[in-house]
Amino acid sequence: MSETNRFQIANLGKPNYKSPLQLSTVRGDHIFNFVKESDKLVFDLSLDSYASCLSNGEEPQCLEKAGPRQDIFFKPEDTTAAIVTCGGLCPGINNVIRGVVMALHYFYGIKRIIGIPYGYEGLNPEMGHELIELTPDKVKDIHQFGGTFLGSSRGGQDVSTMVDTLESNHVNMLFAIGGDGTLKGVDAIGEEIKKRSADISVVGIPKTIDNDIDLIDESFGFETAFDVASPIIRDAHNEAAGAFNGISIVKLMGRDSGFIAASAALAMPVVNFVLIPEMDFQLEGELGFLGVLKKRLQQKKHAVIVVAEGAGQQLFEDQNRVQDASGNIKHADIGIFLKDKIKEYFTETPVTIKYIDPSYIVRSAPANSSDSVYCSRLAYHAVHGAMAGKTQFVSCKVNNKFVYIPIKEVTKKRKKIDLESEFWFSVLQSTGQPFLLK
Repeated sequence: MSETNRFQIANLGKPNYKSPLQLSTVRGDHIFNFVKESDKLVFDLSLDSYASCLSNGEEPQCLEKAGPRQDIFFKPEDTTAAIVTCGGLCPGINNVIRGVVMALHYFYGIKRIIGIPYGYEGLNPEMGHELIELTPDKVKDIHQFGGTFLGSSRGGQDVSTMVDTLESNHVNMLFAIGGDGTLKGVDAIGEEIKKRSADISVVGIPKTIDNDIDLIDESFGFETAFDVASPIIRDAHNEAAGAFNGISIVKLMGRDSGFIAASAALAMPVVNFVLIPEMDFQLEGELGFLGVLKKRLQQKKHAVIVVAEGAGQQLFEDQNRVQDASGNIKHADIGIFLKDKIKEYFTETPVTIKYIDPSYIVRSAPANSSDSVYCSRLAYHAVHGAMAGKTQFVSCKVNNKFVYIPIKEVTKKRKKIDLESEFWFSVLQSTGQPFLLK
């Protein structure tokens, strides 16, 4: 491959040990084969990209295929692993923790696995959190519950201090489960490790309920999120339809991207309006949201509105936003704002408004079956990559294939809904709302 491949994964060094996995290198023997370093997958599958590479004599940008390698970097009996979970809660975190522990212990025979409590705080001794010894017996049932067995926190700690803690505990690999901020944090840890020429692999497993990690197909927990939201929307519809000019507003998570709101509306097609951060909509005017809502009530006598938490922030007069510990802008409450504006608008028309905010119920739910499968596979691939000595990468799925991508590539920007995409068009077809609300 060309040295200019943006998806080249960093490696700690030459892998000098043979994998304990009894896998094959021969096709046709009905045993799974080790993945070779030469196994690559083309990133951009479009015909235009293919034609461009042909005409310019360039190699396409390729991704490393995830999976177990025949040669590994770490000697299993001398290896210590650590797991940390950071940021907001999300369905499936415990599934990933369990998957990593089981893979390390049973696949590779690693006996010492440390749980870092309460996010990156656990890597700062001054915070007073004691490290947790993780064993298969301790984690065997945690997948049945939502939240995180290890606890979480927002915000970073001093990078040098965190690496000191890893080194003092003889940690050889760190698995960080989290979103954009967590991944940037573990990448910074990887950079400090590189400066010290230490042999510690750092791996990210992308977790964000908003599904806003760039490049990857989907972050774990996202599918459970709109699965859990669907019956809530169904019940909101029952409330709205049960009253003359009934209006139900359901606020779902989605700080900068509206994937949960949009997907939940498609999954439970009783929604009439979906408002997301990617939209620049207005309230006033005949073509504004309130005017279109009025027409809906005149025709159908009820309406269901699903709004993402980050939608409509341009409507607030005070644009001086404070940040949370993770550096995210704290948004004003669009749900309450909409409820009040709708009430003000319909002073001469009787309306019944029900406002529902199930955000913390949704994010605290245990993973559904589909997400459970996904979490286990992400965990296994993360372990295989770390054992091979790969570092500063995420285990993820792209173009429906499990691959490794450098952390820096997925944290350059947030993934957002393309308002000209077929996906968003499907949402508009389901709701019947106009392309523009302004």
